[in-house]
Amino acid sequence: MGTTTPPRTLAEALRARGDESLAGLLRARPDLLNPVPNDITQLATRAGTRASVVRALEHLDRFALQTAEALAVAPDPAPYGTLLSLLTGDGLDDGEQRDDAGAAITTALPGALATLREQALVWGEDDRLRLVRTARELLAPSPQHPSPTGLGPTVAEATAGMSPGRLQEILAATGLSATHDPVSAVAALSSLFTDRTRMAELLDTAPVEALSVLDRLVWGPPYGEVTPNPTPPVKWLRDRGLLLPVSTRTVVLPREAALHLRAGRAHRVPEPVPPAVAAAAERDPQAVDRAAAGQAFTALATVEELLKLWNGGGPAILRAGGLSVRELKRTANALDVTEPIAAFWIELAYGAGLLASDGETDERYAPTPASDEWLDLPAEDRWTHLATAWLAATRTPGLVGGQDAKGRALSALGPELDRSAAPDVRRRVLALFAELPPGTAPDAETLLRRLRWERPLRGGPAASATGQGPAPTEGTDLRSRLALWTLNEAELLGITGRGALSAQARALLAEGEKAAAAHLAPLLPEPLDHVLLQADLTAVAPGPLERPLADMLSVLADVESKGGATVYRFTPGSVRRALDAGQAATDLHAFLAAHSRTPVPQPLSYLIDDVARRHGHLRIGAAAAYVRCDDEAVLNEILADRRSTGLRLRRLAPTVLASRSDPGSLLEALRDMGYAPAAESADGDVLITRAGARRTPPRTPPVPVPEGPPVPDDTLLGAAVRAIRAGDTAATAVRKEPADAPSSNAPSGALPRTTPAETLATVQAAAMTGSTVWIGYVNADGAASQRVIAPVRVEGGFVTAYDHTADEVRTYPLHRITGVAELAEDGKG
Repeated sequence: MGTTTPPRTLAEALRARGDESLAGLLRARPDLLNPVPNDITQLATRAGTRASVVRALEHLDRFALQTAEALAVAPDPAPYGTLLSLLTGDGLDDGEQRDDAGAAITTALPGALATLREQALVWGEDDRLRLVRTARELLAPSPQHPSPTGLGPTVAEATAGMSPGRLQEILAATGLSATHDPVSAVAALSSLFTDRTRMAELLDTAPVEALSVLDRLVWGPPYGEVTPNPTPPVKWLRDRGLLLPVSTRTVVLPREAALHLRAGRAHRVPEPVPPAVAAAAERDPQAVDRAAAGQAFTALATVEELLKLWNGGGPAILRAGGLSVRELKRTANALDVTEPIAAFWIELAYGAGLLASDGETDERYAPTPASDEWLDLPAEDRWTHLATAWLAATRTPGLVGGQDAKGRALSALGPELDRSAAPDVRRRVLALFAELPPGTAPDAETLLRRLRWERPLRGGPAASATGQGPAPTEGTDLRSRLALWTLNEAELLGITGRGALSAQARALLAEGEKAAAAHLAPLLPEPLDHVLLQADLTAVAPGPLERPLADMLSVLADVESKGGATVYRFTPGSVRRALDAGQAATDLHAFLAAHSRTPVPQPLSYLIDDVARRHGHLRIGAAAAYVRCDDEAVLNEILADRRSTGLRLRRLAPTVLASRSDPGSLLEALRDMGYAPAAESADGDVLITRAGARRTPPRTPPVPVPEGPPVPDDTLLGAAVRAIRAGDTAATAVRKEPADAPSSNAPSGALPRTTPAETLATVQAAAMTGSTVWIGYVNADGAASQRVIAPVRVEGGFVTAYDHTADEVRTYPLHRITGVAELAEDGKG
């Protein structure tokens, strides 16, 4: 009475689970929810599909994967003890050196098995553990794809096509009695190879060279090539079945023999415990925070400079999308950084929604309207905006300069830079940083080793991932490269300082943007409202400047050097630029006097007055272009200058010259000759050329490319579990056959068929008695379904009932019900 029948299928195992366990499965494997399965059987079928199983295996840590690999080479089903021995070995040849590893495996195995059960990769009780068939096919050894364990096929699999006579010869060579059929011969040979004592006696008689051959094959790969006339050691092994033929030139070491040579272990190096992340350096946490804040300030300044650089319209977009190599190099030179770092800043601004395509015919990149809003934010809020965008972005700047699968170059802002794993890797790397004490910088190699343990199938070849063969070299796989790029980018952005995680980054990860901004604000320098003017026509900004001051100074002077203090240099060209922007000489004198802590030097005042006196003396308009000046001597000087030959000037009047060049080219050429011309309109008014501010239409930031379906929330999980349970109730309900109904050959699951009168009578009776019935229903689209309903009211040609399948009250037209049947009572049917 108290016993329960062990599940015979995965569907039965899932049906026996509680709602929380089913919700855990759907949370761990969200692809099973798209769409929501109709019932448990459909859920089990979907959980066994190849694509879903591969996705689930890719999210296992190394020991859980090793557990699944051990089950794949174990008998099906396998008891818990057999699985444990495959992971720990029998210890007969190791003495006590594996005691610690064995204890760790024994401790970790229940957790790994629970993970596999939760994800529906393993089912059954501990005495009958079964790996899902698709997972077994993926992980079990085969000639097409060797097992990550390095084991080969079993004796039975390797001798499947062998002649009975050859089997008897192997039995005779090993000293076994002859049998009457191949099945018993294979069983006898398998029994020998799995018997530790008899197998040891057989190997004691082997030549030393034969043992060397076995040593080369024991940990994989188990296949070897032989010649038509093999050497005596190989012939000795082949005659005794220790090497079995796969083809005329290939032999394999059978699984049972390899396990004996391995002391029963499926893996050379089981890894039940995640590798620890070692500390590379211990630093003062306050020094780390200050260094990170300084780098955060530099990051903000760099992004602002990039926006200013592309303010009047950035570089053109390639026909295939993205930024050309020449434009990337030009931007890198302007930002005074290397090209990979320039690509990072460009991609960061793009991912944060500060840069986008302008959508014009001559398509170019330009700042977005959101960039103006971003510039108005406090510095700490601007940083949290960038950091949050970086954490969520799937675009990967580290790929710029590489090639795609077709050998095409990957460009900055190009379409092929999305990598779905990037956000997960970034967050995981920073989470490992956060596990260390404040101020501790982790060792990069141990960090990569930990990431490979957590996602071995995402971290390189399967053989390397399971301890078979050499570990992947640093940065060879995408996940490792993403981690290394994360370390560099986090330092550039001010997430880390001097290699350790900052307090503001910890707050961002744990509490959100507001907490991070509160930590960062006291560490950032306050903007200044003054500069120091010097006699050599320079101005020194001893710190960050307030935005209006910085904007005006960037027009009036050129940046000469950056660092702890920014040096600006005043030149005739920069002063003319300010005058072109509509400033008068008196405005410039007043501006400098108001914002300088030192007296305005006399040379600077003379420079401003001199450029202002000559500014606009020449006027340029459109003829194609003309030059007019009230001073004929100036025009004579221009005509006599050999540098004006290319302009093809001719005199139209004493004070007017005409040119075939366009006004813009003529303006620049005369400025290069040392004059200070001004452009004028068709009405003769001076044109004021303010700093261009080209903006794109409103743009949303690029949407990250998700890595598979999103993880469902609790509300969706609860609704999905209820729907699956209700559908399963309908699918597994036992129907009562009418006593007078003849035996039917209708297939299982076919819709019930009754006459309209029978349908109405049965539904009315169910409504009166409060019983549940099974109906067939065809909706308005013609889709047929089975439902289990509890009728509440029948009137006007409609039945109102609680639908167990949908878990809600619904109303059905009676004419769409194909038939109705009563459900059998519990325990009958």
